[in-house]
Amino acid sequence: MDRIAPQSAVDRSIEAVLRSDRRVVAATLAAVIALAWLYLWRDAESMARMAAMQAPVAGMSHAMGAGAIAVAFAMWAVMMAGMMLPGAAPTILLYGALVRKNGERGTVLPAVWIFTSGYLAVWTGFSLVAALLQAALEAAALTTPTMSSSSNSLDALLLIAAGTYQWLPLKEVCLRKCRNPIEFLATRWRAGTGGAFRMGAEHGVYCTGCCWALMLLLFVAGVMNLLWVALIAGFVLVEKLLPAHRFTSRLAGAALLLSGLALLVR
Repeated sequence: MDRIAPQSAVDRSIEAVLRSDRRVVAATLAAVIALAWLYLWRDAESMARMAAMQAPVAGMSHAMGAGAIAVAFAMWAVMMAGMMLPGAAPTILLYGALVRKNGERGTVLPAVWIFTSGYLAVWTGFSLVAALLQAALEAAALTTPTMSSSSNSLDALLLIAAGTYQWLPLKEVCLRKCRNPIEFLATRWRAGTGGAFRMGAEHGVYCTGCCWALMLLLFVAGVMNLLWVALIAGFVLVEKLLPAHRFTSRLAGAALLLSGLALLVR
């Protein structure tokens, strides 16, 4: 009995540490998401003030310099973190659970932040492409001071492209990988620190393949229109976490497609 009591106390202590570690990972994700949205809110206010002071001239192009592109890139990177981390949280937390379970058995796995860094690295790459696209649209005089498209034809094409993509098999494949973290980690497991980063990056690739067309809709509504940012982020979360995802995706695709065709005809 003298030996059992201390061991029981140790087991309870380990379990308490594991529960605390789980809370720390979840709280850290929540803090990063909250800080990202706070940054976007402050940036949106600043953009609104700047837009109010500008008097845009139709047809006038404004090429973005390197500094402006860097600012746009940072804004997109923070926005993608705030929008996409909630949907990736189940996979990140599951990886964290595997780290804890293996640590309990004496096997050390790379930390959760390495896996998450790989995921965010892919969305950071997407952010660079989006910032360059924004610069190209601005140079072609196709954007307003609020960073929305000034061309009905461009709006229609973006809506039609996003709506069509919702129906494509590639969308379904990527979405299925995002919705099944257990299957993803079981089939894509990589050992070591580089393997953890690569797994996170692969998960980011699937998520980008699932959502890239929806993100481009921000050029329709306004890149810093936080209401639409929140709506798109909410829809992505619904697609990834709730049942009947195929019906939801295709219903949204039909609505986007019809909206684009109506705008194009008009």
